[in-house]
Amino acid sequence: MVIYKQVLGKEFDQLHPKLQHRYALPPGTEFRAIGVMKKIVGGPKWLSPFFAWTAKRKFLFPETGNHIPFTIMNRSFVDDQGNYKVYWERAFEFEKNRRYFNALMSLDPEGQRILDYLGESPLFYSDLFCSVDGHGGIRMMSGKQRLIIGTWSIPLPRLFQGIVEVVERYDDERERFTIFVMIRNPLIGRLFHYEGEFTEDEH
Repeated sequence: MVIYKQVLGKEFDQLHPKLQHRYALPPGTEFRAIGVMKKIVGGPKWLSPFFAWTAKRKFLFPETGNHIPFTIMNRSFVDDQGNYKVYWERAFEFEKNRRYFNALMSLDPEGQRILDYLGESPLFYSDLFCSVDGHGGIRMMSGKQRLIIGTWSIPLPRLFQGIVEVVERYDDERERFTIFVMIRNPLIGRLFHYEGEFTEDEH
């Protein structure tokens, strides 16, 4: 069973049919989409060196803007240990740079949460908890997080975490997926935010 269906259980059937299709992803399949981010906003300017560092690992980045073209690619596979995983590649086409916000997700052994490794090679780890909202959309919220430095995995106190909220829906009238992502820190406030829309690329 795919990881998102496993985590959501019976709630999976409450997702919009387009989201059920998008998140089913049997092993060996891909979902590709193209779209536009209406806006991408970062955190305080003094964090720019941090974002420049994370950009090298295909995670957060310093660029901001409006109406930024982007693509999404999700690829599902089974690793050598028999674990089902989903690779996320989100690429943003700024005027001077292509930036990424990539992740590798898998299911925890008890099937209650998603294990989300952010960046390449991973810089951060976060628990993700999923639910279905009242509009047939999927909502993901972060839980415990860790900083990954080489072979070290360091638990982050909540005051140092980037608290993540993701909401993805489907707009029947416009025949488009919509996406909202917000990352906040309890001390700093907004670290990263984007929202936009996309359509499946079936070519």
